[in-house]
Amino acid sequence: MAHIQTPNFGMVGLGLRREMLDELDGAVPKQIEFMEVAPENWLKLGGRFEKQFKQLTNTNYFVCHGLSLSIGSPEPLDLEFVKSLKPFFDTHNIKVYSEHLSYCSGKGHMYDLMPIPFTEEAVNHVVSRVKQVQDILERPLALENVSYYGAPGQQLTELEFTNAILEQADCQLLLDVNNIYVNSVNHGYDAHAFLAALPTNRIAYAHVAGHYNEAEDLIIDTHGADVIDPVWQLLDSAYETHGVFPTLLERDFNIPPINVLTKELDIIHQLQAKHLQRLSTEQSA
Repeated sequence: MAHIQTPNFGMVGLGLRREMLDELDGAVPKQIEFMEVAPENWLKLGGRFEKQFKQLTNTNYFVCHGLSLSIGSPEPLDLEFVKSLKPFFDTHNIKVYSEHLSYCSGKGHMYDLMPIPFTEEAVNHVVSRVKQVQDILERPLALENVSYYGAPGQQLTELEFTNAILEQADCQLLLDVNNIYVNSVNHGYDAHAFLAALPTNRIAYAHVAGHYNEAEDLIIDTHGADVIDPVWQLLDSAYETHGVFPTLLERDFNIPPINVLTKELDIIHQLQAKHLQRLSTEQSA
């Protein structure tokens, strides 16, 4: 499992959803080298689901990608929730925990990920909370660069904001390649330049996913469709720039059978193999 924390190591993963459990009960396809779950969806499960999940975590690499930490919220951290994660991670041998660089709660819980203002004050606020989470869990936290549709009170660029938090909190990056593409269209910036300016040494792993084109200049991040060619090209560029790192396919709805999803996993394998071969050739030259 420790390999998941190491950049420049190729593994291919799939986000596990409950709808997939019966399909994976017999055997996990060879294309799936690790899986990811939202801990909130599995913490209190019992019965058949719990048994199936434990069988999978006993024999496969798993990482967790949270939904409700709300790292940018103005309200205090839910420390009881954070503390409940540690025994869950220990039970299922979870070495990597990632969350969204956003917030989803104030006085109550919202069912959406809201953008944190790109300000120095917000950087300081998030950094202190990340350090607190890492101290409790005794594990590094990886933060995902998120898709966003507005930037109220913006003082920093998205890139400046993201890099400042990663550096000052000394945390890891969950590199969401699709979100970079979505934001580059919605906010009019160069996706490849943004990607190249992220810190290689902080990449824990990556996400790729599909989205929905609302208009020519508006993309909605849905995880409900196939990955499109420009996102595959951006992942190719990511491996070129940062080396090969673990990469996971997300699919949250319109979920096809596993044997269809593995076709997209094959693309990730092919891209990783291409760049691992390139790196090997460069090192032996």
